[in-house]
Amino acid sequence: MTTDNAPAQEDDLPEQLRIRREKRASLLERGIEPYPVAVARTKSLSEIRDKYVGLETDIATGDIESLTGRIIFKRDTGKLCFATLREGDGTELQAMLSLDKVGEAQLDAWKSDIDLGDIVSVTGEIITSKRGELSILANSWTLASKSLRPLPNDHKPMSEETRVRMRYVDLIVRPEARSAARMRPNVMRSLRETFNNQSFIEVETPMLQVMHGGAAARPFKTFSNAYDMDLYMRIAPELFLKRCVVGGIERVFEINRNFRNEGADSSHSPEFAMVESYMAYGDWRTIADLTRSLIQNAAVAVSGSHVVTHHDGREADLGGNWKEISLYDAISEGVGEQVTALTPIDELTKYATKLGMKIDPKWLTGKLAEEIFEHVAKDKLVEPTFVMGYPVDTSPLVRAHRELPGMVEKWDLYVDGFELATGYSELIDPVIQRNRLVEQAQLGAKGDLEAMQVDEDFLRAMEFGMPPMGGMGMGVDRLLMALTGLGIRETILFPLVKPEVD
Repeated sequence: MTTDNAPAQEDDLPEQLRIRREKRASLLERGIEPYPVAVARTKSLSEIRDKYVGLETDIATGDIESLTGRIIFKRDTGKLCFATLREGDGTELQAMLSLDKVGEAQLDAWKSDIDLGDIVSVTGEIITSKRGELSILANSWTLASKSLRPLPNDHKPMSEETRVRMRYVDLIVRPEARSAARMRPNVMRSLRETFNNQSFIEVETPMLQVMHGGAAARPFKTFSNAYDMDLYMRIAPELFLKRCVVGGIERVFEINRNFRNEGADSSHSPEFAMVESYMAYGDWRTIADLTRSLIQNAAVAVSGSHVVTHHDGREADLGGNWKEISLYDAISEGVGEQVTALTPIDELTKYATKLGMKIDPKWLTGKLAEEIFEHVAKDKLVEPTFVMGYPVDTSPLVRAHRELPGMVEKWDLYVDGFELATGYSELIDPVIQRNRLVEQAQLGAKGDLEAMQVDEDFLRAMEFGMPPMGGMGMGVDRLLMALTGLGIRETILFPLVKPEVD
Protein backbone atom coordinates (compact mmCIF):
# COMPACT_ATOMS: atom_id res chain seq x y z
CA MET A 1 0.00 0.00 0.00
CA THR A 2 1.23 3.52 -0.83
CA THR A 3 0.28 6.96 0.40
CA ASP A 4 0.64 10.46 -1.02
CA ASN A 5 3.85 10.84 0.95
CA ALA A 6 5.42 7.53 -0.04
CA PRO A 7 6.35 6.66 -3.60
CA ALA A 8 5.54 3.24 -4.98
CA GLN A 9 8.23 0.62 -4.59
CA GLU A 10 10.13 0.66 -7.88
CA ASP A 11 13.37 -1.13 -7.20
CA ASP A 12 14.25 -1.34 -10.88
CA LEU A 13 14.22 2.45 -11.46
CA PRO A 14 17.31 3.94 -13.09
CA GLU A 15 19.67 5.47 -10.57
CA GLN A 16 18.86 9.11 -11.41
CA LEU A 17 15.13 8.53 -10.92
CA ARG A 18 15.70 6.57 -7.71
CA ILE A 19 17.94 9.27 -6.19
CA ARG A 20 15.45 12.03 -6.97
CA ARG A 21 12.60 10.07 -5.42
CA GLU A 22 14.73 9.56 -2.33
CA LYS A 23 15.29 13.33 -2.17
CA ARG A 24 11.54 13.88 -2.38
CA ALA A 25 10.99 11.47 0.49
CA SER A 26 13.73 13.15 2.53
CA LEU A 27 12.13 16.57 2.02
CA LEU A 28 8.79 15.28 3.25
CA GLU A 29 10.40 13.66 6.29
CA ARG A 30 11.94 17.04 7.20
CA GLY A 31 8.59 18.77 6.83
CA ILE A 32 9.52 20.53 3.55
CA GLU A 33 6.84 20.55 0.86
CA PRO A 34 8.39 19.59 -2.52
CA TYR A 35 5.22 20.74 -4.34
CA PRO A 36 3.90 23.83 -2.47
CA VAL A 37 0.63 25.45 -3.41
CA ALA A 38 2.35 28.82 -3.95
CA VAL A 39 5.78 30.46 -3.84
CA ALA A 40 6.96 34.06 -3.82
CA ARG A 41 7.16 35.70 -7.26
CA THR A 42 7.18 39.46 -7.78
CA LYS A 43 8.35 39.71 -11.40
CA SER A 44 9.10 37.51 -14.38
CA LEU A 45 12.68 37.02 -15.55
CA SER A 46 11.90 38.86 -18.78
CA GLU A 47 10.63 41.86 -16.79
CA ILE A 48 13.89 41.91 -14.85
CA ARG A 49 15.90 41.65 -18.08
CA ASP A 50 13.95 44.55 -19.59
CA LYS A 51 14.16 46.74 -16.49
CA TYR A 52 17.90 46.40 -15.97
CA VAL A 53 19.15 46.26 -19.55
CA GLY A 54 22.57 47.90 -19.87
CA LEU A 55 23.34 47.83 -16.13
CA GLU A 56 27.07 48.32 -15.52
CA THR A 57 29.41 45.68 -14.10
CA ASP A 58 29.52 44.95 -10.34
CA ILE A 59 26.44 46.98 -9.38
CA ALA A 60 24.13 46.38 -6.43
CA THR A 61 20.74 47.93 -7.22
CA GLY A 62 19.22 47.61 -3.76
CA ASP A 63 16.07 46.22 -5.38
CA ILE A 64 14.71 43.08 -3.74
CA GLU A 65 12.66 40.71 -5.91
CA SER A 66 11.32 37.18 -5.79
CA LEU A 67 11.94 35.33 -9.05
CA THR A 68 11.08 31.85 -10.24
CA GLY A 69 12.56 29.58 -12.88
CA ARG A 70 13.66 26.10 -13.81
CA ILE A 71 17.30 25.30 -13.04
CA ILE A 72 19.10 24.44 -16.26
CA PHE A 73 22.65 24.96 -14.96
CA LYS A 74 24.06 24.53 -11.45
CA ARG A 75 27.59 24.94 -10.08
CA ASP A 76 28.21 24.42 -6.40
CA THR A 77 31.43 25.61 -4.78
CA GLY A 78 32.41 26.09 -1.17
CA LYS A 79 30.85 29.38 -0.09
CA LEU A 80 29.25 30.54 -3.36
CA CYS A 81 26.86 28.64 -5.63
CA PHE A 82 25.70 29.61 -9.10
CA ALA A 83 22.62 28.54 -11.05
CA THR A 84 20.87 29.57 -14.25
CA LEU A 85 17.11 30.00 -14.01
CA ARG A 86 14.97 29.70 -17.13
CA GLU A 87 11.30 30.60 -17.50
CA GLY A 88 8.81 29.41 -20.09
CA ASP A 89 9.68 31.81 -22.91
CA GLY A 90 13.37 30.90 -22.63
CA THR A 91 14.51 33.98 -20.70
CA GLU A 92 17.38 33.14 -18.38
CA LEU A 93 18.91 34.79 -15.33
CA GLN A 94 21.77 33.88 -13.05
CA ALA A 95 21.10 33.14 -9.38
CA MET A 96 23.90 33.42 -6.81
CA LEU A 97 23.74 31.92 -3.33
CA SER A 98 26.44 32.89 -0.87
CA LEU A 99 27.12 31.57 2.62
CA ASP A 100 26.95 35.00 4.24
CA LYS A 101 23.55 35.77 2.69
CA VAL A 102 21.58 32.52 3.05
CA GLY A 103 23.40 30.82 5.89
CA GLU A 104 25.05 27.43 6.15
CA ALA A 105 21.85 25.39 6.49
CA GLN A 106 20.20 26.90 3.42
CA LEU A 107 23.38 26.65 1.35
CA ASP A 108 23.89 22.99 2.29
CA ALA A 109 20.25 22.24 1.51
CA TRP A 110 20.63 23.88 -1.91
CA LYS A 111 23.64 21.72 -2.65
CA SER A 112 22.02 18.47 -1.52
CA ASP A 113 18.33 18.87 -2.37
CA ILE A 114 18.30 20.80 -5.65
CA ASP A 115 18.88 19.18 -9.04
CA LEU A 116 18.84 20.31 -12.66
CA GLY A 117 15.24 20.59 -13.79
CA ASP A 118 13.88 21.65 -10.40
CA ILE A 119 11.74 24.81 -10.31
CA VAL A 120 12.65 27.23 -7.54
CA SER A 121 11.76 30.62 -6.13
CA VAL A 122 14.69 32.85 -5.21
CA THR A 123 14.35 36.07 -3.20
CA GLY A 124 17.19 38.56 -3.15
CA GLU A 125 18.84 41.67 -4.54
CA ILE A 126 19.20 42.33 -8.25
CA ILE A 127 22.89 42.88 -9.02
CA THR A 128 25.46 42.54 -11.73
CA SER A 129 28.37 40.21 -11.04
CA LYS A 130 32.05 41.06 -11.39
CA ARG A 131 31.80 39.62 -14.89
CA GLY A 132 28.83 41.85 -15.69
CA GLU A 133 26.18 39.10 -15.52
CA LEU A 134 22.75 40.31 -14.43
CA SER A 135 21.91 38.19 -11.38
CA ILE A 136 19.81 37.78 -8.31
CA LEU A 137 21.86 37.47 -5.10
CA ALA A 138 19.73 35.27 -2.89
CA ASN A 139 18.68 36.05 0.64
CA SER A 140 16.47 32.93 0.64
CA TRP A 141 15.10 30.30 -1.70
CA THR A 142 12.19 27.87 -1.85
CA LEU A 143 11.61 24.75 -3.90
CA ALA A 144 8.57 25.27 -6.17
CA SER A 145 8.50 21.83 -7.82
CA LYS A 146 10.85 18.87 -7.53
CA SER A 147 11.75 17.27 -10.87
CA LEU A 148 11.79 13.50 -10.53
CA ARG A 149 13.33 13.02 -13.97
CA PRO A 150 16.58 14.48 -15.30
CA LEU A 151 16.55 16.76 -18.33
CA PRO A 152 18.11 15.44 -21.56
CA ASN A 153 21.86 15.76 -21.88
CA ASP A 154 22.95 18.67 -24.09
CA HIS A 155 25.50 16.40 -25.73
CA LYS A 156 22.83 13.90 -26.81
CA PRO A 157 19.88 15.75 -28.40
CA MET A 158 16.48 14.10 -28.39
CA SER A 159 15.35 12.34 -31.56
CA GLU A 160 12.42 13.77 -33.51
CA GLU A 161 10.19 10.95 -32.28
CA THR A 162 11.09 11.71 -28.65
CA ARG A 163 10.61 15.45 -29.16
CA VAL A 164 7.11 14.86 -30.55
CA ARG A 165 6.19 12.32 -27.87
CA MET A 166 7.52 14.44 -24.98
CA ARG A 167 6.82 17.93 -26.26
CA TYR A 168 6.80 19.23 -22.69
CA VAL A 169 10.50 18.37 -22.42
CA ASP A 170 11.16 19.67 -25.93
CA LEU A 171 9.72 23.04 -24.89
CA ILE A 172 11.98 23.13 -21.84
CA VAL A 173 15.25 22.39 -23.60
CA ARG A 174 14.96 23.51 -27.23
CA PRO A 175 14.59 27.18 -28.29
CA GLU A 176 13.20 26.16 -31.70
CA ALA A 177 10.31 24.34 -30.04
CA ARG A 178 9.47 27.37 -27.91
CA SER A 179 9.66 29.63 -30.95
CA ALA A 180 7.33 27.42 -33.01
CA ALA A 181 4.78 27.22 -30.17
CA ARG A 182 4.75 31.00 -29.77
CA MET A 183 4.62 31.63 -33.52
CA ARG A 184 1.25 29.91 -33.95
CA PRO A 185 -0.81 32.42 -31.89
CA ASN A 186 0.85 35.28 -33.79
CA VAL A 187 -0.20 33.64 -37.07
CA MET A 188 -3.74 33.05 -35.77
CA ARG A 189 -4.00 36.68 -34.69
CA SER A 190 -2.80 37.84 -38.10
CA LEU A 191 -5.31 35.65 -39.93
CA ARG A 192 -8.18 37.02 -37.86
CA GLU A 193 -7.01 40.62 -38.35
CA THR A 194 -6.83 40.18 -42.13
CA PHE A 195 -10.33 38.73 -42.21
CA ASN A 196 -11.66 41.42 -39.87
CA ASN A 197 -10.17 44.18 -42.02
CA GLN A 198 -12.14 42.79 -44.98
CA SER A 199 -15.42 42.53 -43.03
CA PHE A 200 -15.48 38.74 -42.61
CA ILE A 201 -17.39 37.23 -39.69
CA GLU A 202 -15.96 34.31 -37.73
CA VAL A 203 -18.32 31.44 -36.91
CA GLU A 204 -18.13 27.97 -35.40
CA THR A 205 -19.66 24.93 -37.10
CA PRO A 206 -20.15 21.35 -35.86
CA MET A 207 -17.29 18.91 -35.46
CA LEU A 208 -19.75 16.04 -35.06
CA GLN A 209 -21.84 15.59 -38.19
CA VAL A 210 -24.56 13.16 -39.26
CA MET A 211 -22.86 12.84 -42.65
CA HIS A 212 -19.46 13.78 -43.95
CA GLY A 213 -18.94 16.22 -46.79
CA GLY A 214 -17.06 19.26 -48.02
CA ALA A 215 -13.96 17.37 -49.15
CA ALA A 216 -12.87 14.12 -50.75
CA ALA A 217 -11.51 12.38 -47.67
CA ARG A 218 -12.07 9.29 -45.57
CA PRO A 219 -13.77 10.27 -42.29
CA PHE A 220 -13.43 9.08 -38.71
CA LYS A 221 -16.60 7.43 -37.48
CA THR A 222 -17.97 7.61 -33.94
CA PHE A 223 -21.20 6.86 -32.08
CA SER A 224 -23.52 9.05 -30.01
CA ASN A 225 -25.05 7.26 -27.02
CA ALA A 226 -27.51 10.12 -26.43
CA TYR A 227 -28.86 10.03 -29.99
CA ASP A 228 -28.24 6.30 -30.56
CA MET A 229 -26.73 6.98 -33.95
CA ASP A 230 -23.46 6.93 -35.89
CA LEU A 231 -21.72 10.26 -36.38
CA TYR A 232 -18.71 11.45 -38.33
CA MET A 233 -15.85 13.68 -37.26
CA ARG A 234 -15.69 16.75 -39.49
CA ILE A 235 -13.47 16.49 -42.56
CA ALA A 236 -14.27 20.08 -43.63
CA PRO A 237 -16.67 22.86 -42.55
CA GLU A 238 -17.58 23.80 -46.14
CA LEU A 239 -21.24 22.77 -46.26
CA PHE A 240 -22.08 24.58 -43.02
CA LEU A 241 -20.19 27.73 -43.98
CA LYS A 242 -22.10 27.81 -47.28
CA ARG A 243 -25.32 27.56 -45.28
CA CYS A 244 -24.14 30.72 -43.48
CA VAL A 245 -23.77 32.51 -46.82
CA VAL A 246 -27.31 31.47 -47.80
CA GLY A 247 -28.48 32.96 -44.51
CA GLY A 248 -26.86 36.32 -45.23
CA ILE A 249 -23.43 36.03 -43.55
CA GLU A 250 -21.90 36.90 -46.88
CA ARG A 251 -18.26 36.98 -45.77
CA VAL A 252 -17.62 34.15 -43.38
CA PHE A 253 -14.64 32.21 -42.06
CA GLU A 254 -13.80 29.56 -39.51
CA ILE A 255 -10.53 28.41 -37.96
CA ASN A 256 -11.21 24.85 -36.99
CA ARG A 257 -10.01 21.32 -36.28
CA ASN A 258 -10.60 18.73 -38.99
CA PHE A 259 -10.15 14.97 -38.88
CA ARG A 260 -9.29 12.75 -41.85
CA ASN A 261 -8.77 9.03 -41.49
CA GLU A 262 -5.92 8.91 -43.98
CA GLY A 263 -2.14 8.57 -44.09
CA ALA A 264 0.30 10.47 -41.90
CA ASP A 265 3.60 11.82 -43.23
CA SER A 266 5.72 14.98 -43.25
CA SER A 267 2.80 17.07 -44.58
CA HIS A 268 -0.28 15.11 -43.41
CA SER A 269 -1.77 14.67 -39.94
CA PRO A 270 -5.02 12.83 -39.07
CA GLU A 271 -6.05 15.83 -36.93
CA PHE A 272 -5.16 19.26 -38.28
CA ALA A 273 -6.10 22.93 -38.14
CA MET A 274 -7.68 24.63 -41.13
CA VAL A 275 -8.91 28.08 -41.99
CA GLU A 276 -11.80 28.09 -44.46
CA SER A 277 -13.68 31.11 -45.80
CA TYR A 278 -16.36 32.11 -48.31
CA MET A 279 -16.91 35.45 -50.02
CA ALA A 280 -20.26 36.22 -51.62
CA TYR A 281 -19.96 37.84 -55.05
CA GLY A 282 -16.36 36.70 -55.31
CA ASP A 283 -14.78 33.95 -57.43
CA TRP A 284 -11.58 31.95 -57.62
CA ARG A 285 -9.63 35.07 -58.56
CA THR A 286 -10.79 37.28 -55.69
CA ILE A 287 -10.35 34.42 -53.22
CA ALA A 288 -6.78 33.95 -54.52
CA ASP A 289 -6.09 37.62 -53.71
CA LEU A 290 -7.49 37.10 -50.21
CA THR A 291 -5.36 33.99 -49.67
CA ARG A 292 -2.21 35.79 -50.75
CA SER A 293 -2.99 38.60 -48.30
CA LEU A 294 -3.55 36.13 -45.48
CA ILE A 295 -0.19 34.45 -46.05
CA GLN A 296 1.82 37.60 -46.66
CA ASN A 297 0.36 39.32 -43.59
CA ALA A 298 1.19 36.24 -41.51
CA ALA A 299 4.77 36.40 -42.78
CA VAL A 300 5.02 40.02 -41.68
CA ALA A 301 3.55 39.12 -38.28
CA VAL A 302 6.26 36.55 -37.57
CA SER A 303 9.29 37.95 -39.42
CA GLY A 304 8.62 41.62 -40.07
CA SER A 305 8.64 41.20 -43.86
CA HIS A 306 7.46 38.93 -46.67
CA VAL A 307 10.84 37.18 -46.53
CA VAL A 308 10.86 34.45 -43.89
CA THR A 309 13.87 32.54 -42.58
CA HIS A 310 13.43 28.80 -42.23
CA HIS A 311 14.84 26.74 -39.37
CA ASP A 312 17.80 25.67 -41.54
CA GLY A 313 18.69 29.27 -42.43
CA ARG A 314 17.15 29.26 -45.91
CA GLU A 315 15.22 32.39 -46.83
CA ALA A 316 11.87 32.16 -48.63
CA ASP A 317 10.31 35.16 -50.34
CA LEU A 318 6.52 35.11 -50.08
CA GLY A 319 6.08 38.64 -51.42
CA GLY A 320 4.78 40.03 -54.69
CA ASN A 321 2.24 38.54 -57.10
CA TRP A 322 2.65 34.79 -57.31
CA LYS A 323 3.23 32.66 -60.38
CA GLU A 324 0.33 30.84 -62.04
CA ILE A 325 0.52 27.65 -64.08
CA SER A 326 -2.11 25.45 -65.70
CA LEU A 327 -2.56 21.97 -64.21
CA TYR A 328 -2.90 20.40 -67.65
CA ASP A 329 0.02 22.38 -69.11
CA ALA A 330 2.17 21.05 -66.26
CA ILE A 331 1.00 17.49 -66.96
CA SER A 332 1.67 17.92 -70.68
CA GLU A 333 5.20 19.14 -70.01
CA GLY A 334 5.80 16.27 -67.59
CA VAL A 335 4.67 13.48 -69.95
CA GLY A 336 5.87 15.05 -73.19
CA GLU A 337 2.42 14.90 -74.81
CA GLN A 338 -0.54 17.28 -75.02
CA VAL A 339 -2.98 16.49 -72.22
CA THR A 340 -6.31 18.22 -71.57
CA ALA A 341 -9.32 17.66 -69.32
CA LEU A 342 -10.86 15.69 -72.20
CA THR A 343 -7.94 13.27 -72.59
CA PRO A 344 -9.35 9.72 -72.16
CA ILE A 345 -8.37 7.65 -69.14
CA ASP A 346 -6.73 5.02 -71.38
CA GLU A 347 -4.21 7.57 -72.62
CA LEU A 348 -3.58 8.86 -69.08
CA THR A 349 -3.01 5.29 -67.94
CA LYS A 350 -0.44 4.84 -70.69
CA TYR A 351 1.43 7.96 -69.57
CA ALA A 352 1.28 6.95 -65.90
CA THR A 353 2.57 3.46 -66.65
CA LYS A 354 5.46 4.92 -68.64
CA LEU A 355 6.31 7.08 -65.60
CA GLY A 356 6.41 3.98 -63.41
CA MET A 357 3.42 5.04 -61.30
CA LYS A 358 1.21 2.65 -59.37
CA ILE A 359 -2.36 3.04 -60.58
CA ASP A 360 -5.47 2.36 -58.53
CA PRO A 361 -8.16 0.90 -60.84
CA LYS A 362 -10.81 2.82 -58.86
CA TRP A 363 -9.38 6.19 -59.87
CA LEU A 364 -11.55 8.43 -62.02
CA THR A 365 -10.07 10.14 -65.05
CA GLY A 366 -9.57 13.38 -63.14
CA LYS A 367 -8.02 11.64 -60.14
CA LEU A 368 -5.47 9.93 -62.40
CA ALA A 369 -4.66 13.29 -64.01
CA GLU A 370 -4.06 14.84 -60.57
CA GLU A 371 -1.84 11.93 -59.55
CA ILE A 372 0.24 12.36 -62.70
CA PHE A 373 0.59 16.06 -61.91
CA GLU A 374 1.76 15.27 -58.36
CA HIS A 375 4.30 12.82 -59.79
CA VAL A 376 5.82 15.10 -62.42
CA ALA A 377 5.43 18.64 -61.10
CA LYS A 378 4.80 19.23 -57.40
CA ASP A 379 8.43 18.94 -56.26
CA LYS A 380 9.37 21.71 -58.69
CA LEU A 381 6.89 24.17 -57.14
CA VAL A 382 9.12 25.75 -54.50
CA GLU A 383 8.17 29.40 -54.90
CA PRO A 384 4.46 30.18 -54.24
CA THR A 385 2.52 28.99 -57.31
CA PHE A 386 -1.19 28.84 -58.10
CA VAL A 387 -1.96 25.70 -60.10
CA MET A 388 -5.07 26.62 -62.07
CA GLY A 389 -7.93 24.54 -63.51
CA TYR A 390 -8.82 21.10 -62.12
CA PRO A 391 -10.93 18.21 -63.50
CA VAL A 392 -14.66 18.37 -62.85
CA ASP A 393 -15.04 14.77 -61.67
CA THR A 394 -12.81 15.36 -58.59
CA SER A 395 -14.41 18.68 -57.66
CA PRO A 396 -18.13 18.07 -57.04
CA LEU A 397 -18.72 21.34 -55.15
CA VAL A 398 -17.01 23.65 -57.66
CA ARG A 399 -18.44 25.67 -60.58
CA ALA A 400 -17.58 24.50 -64.09
CA HIS A 401 -14.88 26.53 -65.84
CA ARG A 402 -16.53 29.32 -67.81
CA GLU A 403 -14.35 28.65 -70.89
CA LEU A 404 -12.65 25.22 -70.76
CA PRO A 405 -14.79 22.05 -70.96
CA GLY A 406 -14.20 19.27 -68.43
CA MET A 407 -12.64 21.63 -65.91
CA VAL A 408 -13.73 23.63 -62.88
CA GLU A 409 -12.55 26.99 -61.59
CA LYS A 410 -10.33 25.63 -58.89
CA TRP A 411 -6.72 26.37 -57.96
CA ASP A 412 -4.29 24.74 -55.57
CA LEU A 413 -1.53 26.84 -54.04
CA TYR A 414 1.84 25.10 -53.78
CA VAL A 415 4.78 26.29 -51.66
CA ASP A 416 7.99 24.33 -51.08
CA GLY A 417 6.56 21.40 -53.00
CA PHE A 418 3.42 20.88 -50.90
CA GLU A 419 -0.17 22.02 -51.26
CA LEU A 420 -0.84 24.89 -48.87
CA ALA A 421 -4.32 26.07 -49.86
CA THR A 422 -7.09 25.54 -52.37
CA GLY A 423 -9.70 27.93 -53.76
CA TYR A 424 -12.75 27.87 -56.00
CA SER A 425 -15.54 29.59 -57.78
CA GLU A 426 -18.32 27.82 -55.90
CA LEU A 427 -21.13 25.84 -57.51
CA ILE A 428 -24.42 27.50 -56.57
CA ASP A 429 -26.92 25.74 -58.87
CA PRO A 430 -28.80 23.26 -56.61
CA VAL A 431 -29.89 21.05 -59.52
CA ILE A 432 -26.35 20.54 -60.79
CA GLN A 433 -25.15 20.14 -57.22
CA ARG A 434 -27.68 17.37 -56.58
CA ASN A 435 -26.54 15.54 -59.69
CA ARG A 436 -22.90 15.84 -58.62
CA LEU A 437 -23.65 14.51 -55.12
CA VAL A 438 -25.70 11.61 -56.51
CA GLU A 439 -22.69 10.68 -58.64
CA GLN A 440 -20.54 10.83 -55.49
CA ALA A 441 -22.98 8.59 -53.61
CA GLN A 442 -22.83 6.06 -56.45
CA LEU A 443 -19.02 6.04 -56.19
CA GLY A 444 -19.36 5.50 -52.46
CA ALA A 445 -21.66 2.55 -53.06
CA LYS A 446 -18.93 1.04 -55.25
CA GLY A 447 -16.40 1.25 -52.40
CA ASP A 448 -14.91 4.76 -52.71
CA LEU A 449 -14.32 5.63 -49.03
CA GLU A 450 -13.61 9.29 -49.86
CA ALA A 451 -16.81 9.93 -51.82
CA MET A 452 -19.32 12.44 -50.46
CA GLN A 453 -22.89 11.69 -49.49
CA VAL A 454 -26.13 13.35 -50.62
CA ASP A 455 -26.75 15.99 -47.98
CA GLU A 456 -30.44 16.82 -48.37
CA ASP A 457 -30.39 19.67 -45.87
CA PHE A 458 -27.48 21.32 -47.67
CA LEU A 459 -29.32 21.00 -50.98
CA ARG A 460 -32.44 22.46 -49.39
CA ALA A 461 -30.39 25.44 -48.23
CA MET A 462 -29.07 25.94 -51.76
CA GLU A 463 -32.64 25.88 -53.09
CA PHE A 464 -33.38 29.04 -51.09
CA GLY A 465 -30.81 30.83 -53.28
CA MET A 466 -27.04 30.91 -52.82
CA PRO A 467 -25.23 34.00 -54.15
CA PRO A 468 -22.22 33.67 -56.46
CA MET A 469 -19.11 33.27 -54.32
CA GLY A 470 -15.49 32.23 -54.01
CA GLY A 471 -14.26 29.89 -51.30
CA MET A 472 -10.91 28.76 -49.95
CA GLY A 473 -9.38 26.39 -47.43
CA MET A 474 -5.84 26.50 -46.03
CA GLY A 475 -4.07 24.26 -43.56
CA VAL A 476 -2.86 26.33 -40.61
CA ASP A 477 -0.21 23.73 -39.74
CA ARG A 478 0.97 23.85 -43.34
CA LEU A 479 1.08 27.64 -43.20
CA LEU A 480 3.48 27.25 -40.27
CA MET A 481 5.47 24.83 -42.46
CA ALA A 482 5.73 27.49 -45.18
CA LEU A 483 6.88 30.07 -42.64
CA THR A 484 9.43 27.85 -40.87
CA GLY A 485 10.43 25.03 -43.22
CA LEU A 486 9.52 22.50 -40.50
CA GLY A 487 7.60 19.27 -41.01
CA ILE A 488 3.97 19.14 -39.93
CA ARG A 489 4.68 17.22 -36.70
CA GLU A 490 6.93 20.08 -35.58
CA THR A 491 4.27 22.74 -36.25
CA ILE A 492 1.58 20.88 -34.28
CA LEU A 493 2.19 21.14 -30.56
CA PHE A 494 0.88 17.66 -29.73
CA PRO A 495 0.48 15.59 -32.90
CA LEU A 496 -1.02 12.12 -32.70
CA VAL A 497 1.61 9.47 -31.90
CA LYS A 498 1.27 5.76 -31.34
CA PRO A 499 1.45 4.56 -27.71
CA GLU A 500 4.88 3.57 -26.48
CA VAL A 501 5.63 -0.13 -26.55
CA ASP A 502 7.32 -1.54 -23.44
